[in-house]
Amino acid sequence: MNVISKQYLINEEIREKEVRVIDSEGNQLGIMSSKEALQIAESKQLDLVMIAPVAKPPVCKIMDYGKFLYELQKKEKEARKKQKVINVKEVRLSPVIEEHDINVKARNAEKFLRDGDKVKVTMRFRGREADYTHFGEKILKDFAQKLQEVSLIEKEPKLEGRNMIMILSPKKV
Repeated sequence: MNVISKQYLINEEIREKEVRVIDSEGNQLGIMSSKEALQIAESKQLDLVMIAPVAKPPVCKIMDYGKFLYELQKKEKEARKKQKVINVKEVRLSPVIEEHDINVKARNAEKFLRDGDKVKVTMRFRGREADYTHFGEKILKDFAQKLQEVSLIEKEPKLEGRNMIMILSPKKV
């Protein structure tokens, strides 16, 4: 479980002489000394929390600090639920690959794309194969053509050292 870091000063930790105070309903009580604001908070059995330390004067709010942290944790948890993690799967090809092998790799890549993952297609050139990179580029273009109904080319085939790399991303439905 993710613990929220203590970034707010509360009660006696507030060292400012004067602070702007907001009560628990959101009404402004005005500018007063921090001791006076702390007395008001204690009389209501709540905490004095500095919510805007960079303001002049700093802004403090009278609230239940435990409840405030609980609400923050709940909001963070909701935000994490809504985010989608995109993984990058890799498919490796070779310049001397046969048609059937390309079809098998294309089916695997299609499965990855349908699951919402990106696919990095890598063509590795060994030895003298590096002199014939145009064959590799043609194979990568054909591979992308086979997957055009489920993917978009995010990064065109590009030679990086002895590897030619192309990245496919899933099409938005």
